[in-house]
Amino acid sequence: MIKIINKYFLMFSMLLLTGLSVKAQTLYVGSNYHPHDNKDIEKIKNDIELMKAAGFTSVRMGHLAWDSYEPSEGKFDFDWFDKVMDLLNQAGIKVILDIAIRPAPIWLHHKYPSMDVTSPGGNVQYPNHRYMVDVGDPMYQKYALRFADTLTKHYAKHPALLAFGIDNESGDGPISYSETVRKRFVIWLTKKYSTLDNFNKAWATQRWSRRINDFDEVGLPATGEKNGAPEKILDFRRFISDEVNQLLFKVLNVVNSNAPNALTNTNAWYYSDMKYFDYSEIAYSGKLTREGAGFYPGGSLITNWGVMNALFGIARIQFESPTPFWCSEFTTMTAVPNSIRKSAYATLMYGNQMVCGWTWQSMWSGEEQYLEGMLDWDGVPNRKYDEYKKIATEFKKIEKFLPYKPSPEVGLAFSFPSQIASRVFPETQDQQLQACWNLFYSRNMDAPVVEISKSSLNYKLLFVPGVTVMDQTTANKIRNFVKNGGTVIMTSNSAVVDETGKVFASTHPGRLNDVFGIRVAGYEETEPMNEISRASLTGKRIQLNYQGKTIGTESTRFDVIESKGAEIVGNITSLDKDYPIITSNKYGKGRAIYVGLPASGEVLGPLLDKLIDELGIKKGPQVPDGVMARQIDKNHILYLNIGRTPAEIRVKGTFKGILTGKTFVDSFTLPSEEPELIEIK
Repeated sequence: MIKIINKYFLMFSMLLLTGLSVKAQTLYVGSNYHPHDNKDIEKIKNDIELMKAAGFTSVRMGHLAWDSYEPSEGKFDFDWFDKVMDLLNQAGIKVILDIAIRPAPIWLHHKYPSMDVTSPGGNVQYPNHRYMVDVGDPMYQKYALRFADTLTKHYAKHPALLAFGIDNESGDGPISYSETVRKRFVIWLTKKYSTLDNFNKAWATQRWSRRINDFDEVGLPATGEKNGAPEKILDFRRFISDEVNQLLFKVLNVVNSNAPNALTNTNAWYYSDMKYFDYSEIAYSGKLTREGAGFYPGGSLITNWGVMNALFGIARIQFESPTPFWCSEFTTMTAVPNSIRKSAYATLMYGNQMVCGWTWQSMWSGEEQYLEGMLDWDGVPNRKYDEYKKIATEFKKIEKFLPYKPSPEVGLAFSFPSQIASRVFPETQDQQLQACWNLFYSRNMDAPVVEISKSSLNYKLLFVPGVTVMDQTTANKIRNFVKNGGTVIMTSNSAVVDETGKVFASTHPGRLNDVFGIRVAGYEETEPMNEISRASLTGKRIQLNYQGKTIGTESTRFDVIESKGAEIVGNITSLDKDYPIITSNKYGKGRAIYVGLPASGEVLGPLLDKLIDELGIKKGPQVPDGVMARQIDKNHILYLNIGRTPAEIRVKGTFKGILTGKTFVDSFTLPSEEPELIEIK
């Protein structure tokens, strides 16, 4: 398969060669710090001494604190914060300084009420909570960019500066349904469709007598989720996504202009249910030099679902970025002793370079006043402080071998419009994407989340899990990927609608039925179909046969598939007759495999293991169940026992444990919830 050098990777390569004054192999450990809660300089000095004593190398500050720097319009106060920055520099602690463009100050809301959030019912909401702002409002943006410009100019050359943070949790906060939003939406639609004929065709306005004769007749969906035609909902959410991205790009441009040598980062919770937006635009732009997120696996030591879900959060934000990841927030709260450390090592296997605890001190006031940090409410360090200190000490021992650089041969497709369109199905695209990602987590293999239209697709295997919206560009890239020798696995709810959100009137899977050699006629509901089950199954349970192996699983629905040249390699066998459910079709030099069920480990696991062998995909380190591992380089392997019992790890020859300092021959025992980095001699 011909390699396509993506512009995205070229941009990152240029950034890596600019000689940024940051050690590429530093593992940063630190805390989120809120000196604006108490500006007493003696307390701040004591805090910084405690950070230094713990071996902290970074702090993140400034988020959610716009009016701490601009308490009233145009009156900036940096003197108090200059002292904090200077003290941190003296302590050798680097700073991620967030540009707190949200929430906006109350004085700005009062001056420009057009930026207030309006509920779907038309009620203007007072900004009682954070993120209660219409980010597309022109006056809000004017002041947000002025704040960003002033802050970044002031601190661009400060020696303590490590990076500027671009907003915080941009996907969180309610969508506004104000009249000003509607007017901006009308302008957006006019630019997109040019003519009313194009618009009416795209929105299928002949349905239910909804023809538009003037763009200004367009209204907003009632909630932006289910009320209204899907075509309308999809465009509205694209519009909201565009406004969020446009603001982020504007802030990035300000930073890159004022501080070209500073790194940029964000806590990218883009997939919040409140205002899910298409973060892939930022991730593939090359303008954000360190992708980042909060890492919150829950407080348990022995339950690993939380860790796995939080690691998936890294994957869905990192996409294909070749630069290290930053966990710019990291759990404290009531985490069981050693669970924070366990999580920290788990993130190293996904390219993480930073563990920045949320938060330094238990909060005194506000909505988060009961959140517990590394210091208790009276400023006394607690066990979580000690655990972060241990992490910092250990990371210092191993940082010269890290951060880990993944080398994947499999990609997992993400699609923002499919996230919106798939909400009408029992399984969203997010859920199917995570089910595929889980397959590789359990096999200790790298498998990044990719946006097909933006990716060079340099993989042997591509998963397309529930990609509901199939635009022509994405379809062409999948077609060429298979034609040139790649293997693709597509699951149900994929290629159902076109880019406008309308169901394909052509043979499904839309735009790709010939590649897969099938016709998807529709779907059946499993529970009523089990009334005629030959295996006496009930509910959503079904049984299928794949390559002579019986597999049991559950699914609300299954696709009705007709072969149009594809080989049927799996059937549902538990109903009144056999139903084709897994097909394989040769197309060009490659293969297109269709699974007529939502992605699940039970069904995809056996298929994946077969393809790993057939395609020569590199396997992860061979370890006992319950052990995470990554080959860091040819001489170093990182292990983490996430199980409750000791695990025997076999490695041929003599090797050293860098964390323990012990020498081993042929094997070693890894205690429960413990890490080790071995060096093979």
